[in-house]
Amino acid sequence: MDLQAFNQRILPVQGRLFRLAQMFLRNREEAEDAIQDVLMRLWTNRQQLETYQSIEALAVQMTRNLCLDKLKSHQNQKVERGTDLAEVQTLELSPYRQLESNDGTALIHRLIDELPEQYRLVLHLRDVEEYSFEEIEEVTGLTNANIRVILSRARQKLRETYLKASNYESGY
Repeated sequence: MDLQAFNQRILPVQGRLFRLAQMFLRNREEAEDAIQDVLMRLWTNRQQLETYQSIEALAVQMTRNLCLDKLKSHQNQKVERGTDLAEVQTLELSPYRQLESNDGTALIHRLIDELPEQYRLVLHLRDVEEYSFEEIEEVTGLTNANIRVILSRARQKLRETYLKASNYESGY
């Protein structure tokens, strides 16, 4: 694979890889480092890339594995969250609404972080990255039926824990 083919096939998925890395690592700089490392590994092994059915699935799997390795090596180190869209949108709200929105966003992030890793991955790939079920199959190795069950359970668990936490925190 030459530079032009690499740029055409790999670089368009760089944004998706970054968002996936940031979901796992919760730190912009570490996510950028992880993506740089994945891109370097892909470039180094560019001659073997043609043997893979989906280079994007390979890149996602490499990103996931690298992020999990980084998390294991920094298990006791706290990482900070980057700015998310909810924070940008709250600039136009009243201070009370901003606080309420930030609390809701923080709660959702915390609840997602508490989901099992497989639930988080499938939820992120489907709802954030908007992967098709077939693409998620390639990335995770799960069957279509398993993906649908995991996604349903992840959404249900998130909904239940959010409602429980929201009701508890609001005093109802």
